[in-house]
Amino acid sequence: MRVLLIGSGGREHALAAALASDESVTKLICAPGNPGMAALGECVPVNQTDPAAVASLAVTSAADLVIVGPEAPLVAGVADAVRAKGIPVYGPSGEAARIEGSKAFAKEIMAAAGVPTAAARVCRTREEAEAALDEFGAPYVVKDDGLAAGKGVIVTEDREQALAHAVDCERVVIEEYLDGPEVSVFVVSDGKTAKAMLPAQDFKRIGEDGTGPNTGGMGAYCPLPWAPDDLVAEVMERVAQPTLAELAGRGIPFVGTLYCGLALTAKGLKVVEFNARFGDPEIQAVLALMETPLGELLLAAATGRLADVGSLWWREGAAVCVVVANEGYPGTTVTGRPLYGADEDGVFHAGTALDASGQLIATGGRVLGCVGTGKSVAQARQEAYALAEGVKLEGGYFRRDIAANI
Repeated sequence: MRVLLIGSGGREHALAAALASDESVTKLICAPGNPGMAALGECVPVNQTDPAAVASLAVTSAADLVIVGPEAPLVAGVADAVRAKGIPVYGPSGEAARIEGSKAFAKEIMAAAGVPTAAARVCRTREEAEAALDEFGAPYVVKDDGLAAGKGVIVTEDREQALAHAVDCERVVIEEYLDGPEVSVFVVSDGKTAKAMLPAQDFKRIGEDGTGPNTGGMGAYCPLPWAPDDLVAEVMERVAQPTLAELAGRGIPFVGTLYCGLALTAKGLKVVEFNARFGDPEIQAVLALMETPLGELLLAAATGRLADVGSLWWREGAAVCVVVANEGYPGTTVTGRPLYGADEDGVFHAGTALDASGQLIATGGRVLGCVGTGKSVAQARQEAYALAEGVKLEGGYFRRDIAANI
């Protein structure tokens, strides 16, 4: 089949690598893609948040399946426009993608479905925010209601900092702090049937030992040797299935990836957040262990045939992803510097481009994801850090405690 993959980041590069190894995929088109993806398929320009432009490209490229990677195109309704052309697409409708596009909507769905999550208040004014901060107390959790590329959330002991973030946003969700380790579970759904991937854990803070501001993610690993054996079963029963059923009952079936961000608290499993796509960098680690052909799986979901797919198959061992970030990230980054060591197997491009002379340069905050695999987390971690150490980027850096002491 001919597959059109929308996106240009590390998530999409990892998806492209998995699709390129799927024998059922005869042609891979990446739009707009990146220099790393160019080695796996044909890269073509497109405004990925323009539904009409993406739908037109799907038609002219004779795509048998369109996969929408990032959240912004999904919230913009790109999947709807492609479906209107009669082309199978993996990715939720704009209405269903509101589960990520609006944290208030996600809380509404969870409440209606009886999904365990943090108590929360939706605030639009300074006075409402002050009342919510006082109600829940420190640590304060303040989330921008809209899309913020993983950086719209702050968790702080400083009430003034929390209030300032709330005031800066048009609308925020302020909620109680959830203790315990966080886990990411990706659930593939065709609107009726759902299948879970391996649980993973990511590292959101910029600094080691979980210090500094939130980022889009500085690293991840899977599987989780410390997690309860029944974790996935519990997530499906208490979180994914009720949520998908609630959406379907509202006439907005969810076709795509329901990202379940979870906290294993002292009071049990609770949802931290939902996303409407695969998480970056967790998916880089998860796909490194996946044996089920990705293209066949996502086509089955896009065409309502997920029930025909058997159990997902996984390689033995572990995978670790270490993100190499640019100077200044997650604030204002320095871009355009030469980048070396990015062509090794296991290195995924997240923020790169070629300059006029053909030199690879760093253009984003998160530049590369370095993925290692091994028989154990420790062995995979060693391989991932060897790749990260081989990257040459002035001002570039990475956390050195990803998956440590697991």
